[in-house]
Amino acid sequence: MSTIEQSLSMNLSQHLAMTMQLQQAIQILQLSSQDLCAVIEKEYLENPVLEMEYPTGRRELYEQDGSMNVRALADYLDGGSKQPAYFTDEDDRQFDAAAPLHMTLEEELLEQVNFTFKENEYERAVATFLVGSLDSRGYLALPTTEAARAMGCSEAEVLRILAVIQGFEPAGVGARDLAECLRLQAERQGIYEGLIAAVIDRHLDEVAAHRIKEIAAAEHVEPAAVQMAVDIVRQLNPKPGAAYGTGAPAYITPDVIIRRGEQGYEVEVEESDVPQLHISALYRQSDTFDKATQKYIANRLHAASWLINSIEQRRATIRRVVEEIVRRQPAYFEKGPAFLQPMTMKDVADTIGVHESTVSRAVANKYAELPTGIVALRSFFTLRSTRSETGEDVAAAQAKSAIASLIKGEDPHKPLSDQKLCTLLKAQGIALSRRTVMKYREQLGYDSSVKRKRY
Repeated sequence: MSTIEQSLSMNLSQHLAMTMQLQQAIQILQLSSQDLCAVIEKEYLENPVLEMEYPTGRRELYEQDGSMNVRALADYLDGGSKQPAYFTDEDDRQFDAAAPLHMTLEEELLEQVNFTFKENEYERAVATFLVGSLDSRGYLALPTTEAARAMGCSEAEVLRILAVIQGFEPAGVGARDLAECLRLQAERQGIYEGLIAAVIDRHLDEVAAHRIKEIAAAEHVEPAAVQMAVDIVRQLNPKPGAAYGTGAPAYITPDVIIRRGEQGYEVEVEESDVPQLHISALYRQSDTFDKATQKYIANRLHAASWLINSIEQRRATIRRVVEEIVRRQPAYFEKGPAFLQPMTMKDVADTIGVHESTVSRAVANKYAELPTGIVALRSFFTLRSTRSETGEDVAAAQAKSAIASLIKGEDPHKPLSDQKLCTLLKAQGIALSRRTVMKYREQLGYDSSVKRKRY
């Protein structure tokens, strides 16, 4: 191979190595702190020149090979003999951010099945099968004829046991459709009679379309009476099973903590659970190794240094991005989400001197802990702005807040149409099309004026 060919080959190899390292740096920037932990542990296992320092108080959660120590983790979470049965303030902050730990609907019902049918193993088996056939709403997801065939019994037997399950908590569970679900709850409350029963049995489609006058005409009563009955029916739960967990609670660990300090709001990149990487002193002096080993160690040292630098750069970039968010949004942090100002990722990128894609990666999959709760970092950015009469940008969040305020203050007997909302918003200096108002109204969860009308 000629000298030129060797030079080209070396340059190509260096370029490919640099490209892979840049890709790794980009990937690390967009990782959440939880995902970063997994990457660090993987790199530690694959690169012998790396040493990993576990977070204080977490070392016992890992085996010597870097994998999770399941028994130690169980002791830690359950308050076993090695840990007190309570958490420190630091742990409390982490677990406060977690979704509430509920029993699943199936677990809740099986407890009731085992108690109710404890004397009859066959009935308990049928009841267990039926409980396992409920969907996430708590409805029976298969015909009773199919359940009977699967269990080798009569449909009458299935219906009898299903009726018992329908008496379990939560009320409405075991129903085969919406009407039965609401009827079970109304019967439990002693209100399944008269106009309420009629609405549940015959007029749910009209209720969904808010055709109050049609129901009144069909039942020969005043619209106001129907409105009262509908209001009561709407207090019932159409999805009694939805309040229960799935068995896999999702924990959100904040990547950034924003807290009020003496000089204003302070930003801290939360890495208390992220292992720290160091280069082993053993491999810093590789003169004692043969040339092949020295070359291998040199490559591993370079990869380790790049990884450590990428992690440090990630921390610095996230801090700069979030500090700029805080600087631009004082009203948000003092008064709440309704005061979020228009801000794009490009705005932040231009100010701190990075590319817009860098900001996008820095906030991807990451959450901030505020004094008021946990929010996604992406939620601070305006994806699309509207414009006021003066040409000033108005964040979608502000436009939605204005719409919500108008609807909350309307006369329920004469609700505001989307066109009327447009007119009132324009008077506030916010010019939106009727279609945009309708889209924002629907995103806020408000029905049309026809369905909001009360009698």
